[in-house]
Amino acid sequence: MIIKQISIFIENQKGALSDVLGILKAANINIRALSLADTTDFGILRLIVDQPEEAIKTLKEKHITVALTEVVAIEVPDNAGGLSGAVKILSDADISIEYMYAFVGTITSNAIVIMKFSDIQKAIECLSANNVKVVLSKDIYK
Repeated sequence: MIIKQISIFIENQKGALSDVLGILKAANINIRALSLADTTDFGILRLIVDQPEEAIKTLKEKHITVALTEVVAIEVPDNAGGLSGAVKILSDADISIEYMYAFVGTITSNAIVIMKFSDIQKAIECLSANNVKVVLSKDIYK
């Protein structure tokens, strides 16, 4: 149920994102979801890829600063308010969401939301107990 997310720290300069994506392409690593947040000087590229361990190894070999983070993917209805129920469940259980991003893919007709929590195990238990579908890592990576 835990998804391995790659976080890549890149300078906010022309070509930096292209370089990272080119490295992953050359290693035949498929990006399943992504989020990019930037500041004036650098960005954090968060990726879910089909081969997280290989991605980390490949990027480190190219001297790219990369970290592995554990996140959770949940399935929510792909309609107005589809995410609000899951967020309310977490809020009521006093579970903090550090960040999230979503995508619509080929896994399901619903949206998939990637979430980073202050307490990942508590979040998984709470969501599962409230019938929120926690997506398996094998389904995300494929």
